[in-house]
Amino acid sequence: MENNYFVHETAIVDEGASIAEGVKIWHFSHIMSNCVIGERCNIGQNVVVSPGVTLGKNVKIQNNVSIYDGVTCDDDVFLGPSMVFTNVINPRSAINRRGEYAKTHVGKGASIGANATIVCGHDIGAYAFIGAGAVVTKNIPEFALVVGNPARQLGWVGEYGHRLSFNTEGIAVCEESKQEYKLENNTVKRIK
Repeated sequence: MENNYFVHETAIVDEGASIAEGVKIWHFSHIMSNCVIGERCNIGQNVVVSPGVTLGKNVKIQNNVSIYDGVTCDDDVFLGPSMVFTNVINPRSAINRRGEYAKTHVGKGASIGANATIVCGHDIGAYAFIGAGAVVTKNIPEFALVVGNPARQLGWVGEYGHRLSFNTEGIAVCEESKQEYKLENNTVKRIK
């Protein structure tokens, strides 16, 4: 049976990996057994997807990203070039920490910028935007915009990635999509 996804001739796909229709796997990437890759994911050059990783639909992974056991990404997540996930809180070369991998979840539509680091055991909320080079050391709320080391919240962004400016009633409108959002109790929800 012919695959309904693309694998570049230099990439390696281990037996037991689940790869959905329309996926593209580019140069020198390694897809390990027992991972799940959803429809239409695009996996760039020199990417490693470890066993136990689950990627939703339409996840875009830029070059030089390693996704370790314990990471799950919902649909439409963007992982920028050379961003990093860790999977052990206190790694030591001489001590085996297999089986101690902390879970990291990236919510639907979230974007993680180039060279950002996500310390394991933290959740990135849906549509959150992590700036390039940021180091995330805590959970990030939905729609939050964070930058720096350690990452600090600058504001909020909408589903289209534009910064939101809330009026005195706590309402913001995305300049591109015209979607409306409400900020209440330090939580943003899309209302239209």
